[in-house]
Amino acid sequence: MTYTVLDVLGEHPEAVEADLAHHYPGYGPGGPLAAYWRGEITLRWLRVMVEGLPPGGALSRAVSGHAWSHDTYAAADSRDLLALLFTAFVNANRDPKKPPMPWPKPGWRPGDPLPEESEAAAEQGRAQARVAYEHITAQVLPAKG
Repeated sequence: MTYTVLDVLGEHPEAVEADLAHHYPGYGPGGPLAAYWRGEITLRWLRVMVEGLPPGGALSRAVSGHAWSHDTYAAADSRDLLALLFTAFVNANRDPKKPPMPWPKPGWRPGDPLPEESEAAAEQGRAQARVAYEHITAQVLPAKG
């Protein structure tokens, strides 16, 4: 297969360039990309360097849209599981006369709405419900007057 520089740089060329400059500092000003344009390295070697970039760099963040790594997800999952186990333990050993501890909600993950967005959506839903209620009651109840 024949590659071009655009194929090697992909959809996020600035992120690729930043990662190359960061992870391969020995190529002088501009990093490996500039070295390619100066004729110091081949396109194949540039492609090998791009394909070998680590998963936590600028390219990974540009592709995923966030900086969470597999370790961050695993830590969040562990935190959620620990909260569930703690709640189960407390509820299993509580005084039967007292109400149970409520189950914890899972922590936020990339892609979940932010709390402000959730509250705005809830307020919009309440406003729509209010309008629908007023519409129904206006049709059913006798007119005031």
